[in-house]
Amino acid sequence: MSKTTVKDVSTEPDRADGPRTVGGSRALALMLVITGAAGLLAAWVITIDKFKLLENPNFVPGCSLNPVVSCGNIMKSEQASAFGFPNPMLGLVAYGIVICVGVSLLARATFPRWYWLTFNAGTLFGVGFCTWLQFQSLYRINSLCLWCSLAWVATIIMFWYVTSSNVRNGFLPAPRWARSFFGEFTWVLPVVHIGIIGMLILTRWWDFWTS
Repeated sequence: MSKTTVKDVSTEPDRADGPRTVGGSRALALMLVITGAAGLLAAWVITIDKFKLLENPNFVPGCSLNPVVSCGNIMKSEQASAFGFPNPMLGLVAYGIVICVGVSLLARATFPRWYWLTFNAGTLFGVGFCTWLQFQSLYRINSLCLWCSLAWVATIIMFWYVTSSNVRNGFLPAPRWARSFFGEFTWVLPVVHIGIIGMLILTRWWDFWTS
């Protein structure tokens, strides 16, 4: 009995002093795999259509349905190559990484704080870049791409849930009420975020949708 007690006490400081690593729930892992796959699919289709458009300027992508929903207009714009190369090529890499993280979590992998914060920063960049693209699409290019919209939704969802995980695990400083909110109502944030974008799209082309 005494030997067991000594053993338990001696191992406790090691656990407290060791580096803290955290995994993710199965739901979070599946969400990352699904949203990563959705974003990867969108990036892949847009990349293929972009190359076809470069080969044939008269090529009409399959998602160019009308004057508003016109992927071709988006692909021909300067904003479609914000970093000097087609934007979806960046998505092929970024969404592939998201899938890898999700699969790792399904395999019960755990990561340290710096890893989670770096991952969170990546999703923050993604949602910020998508916000810029949304503004450009609605108010500068004046067209909407359905595949781009799929990538936007996927990025928004993964950003809020990764942020929620970091807040709840104490990796991001937040007051107690915020931790409690993220623990119970994380789903509200992506729903509101996506809902606002949907309302902007609806009002931007209200005459077209109602005609």
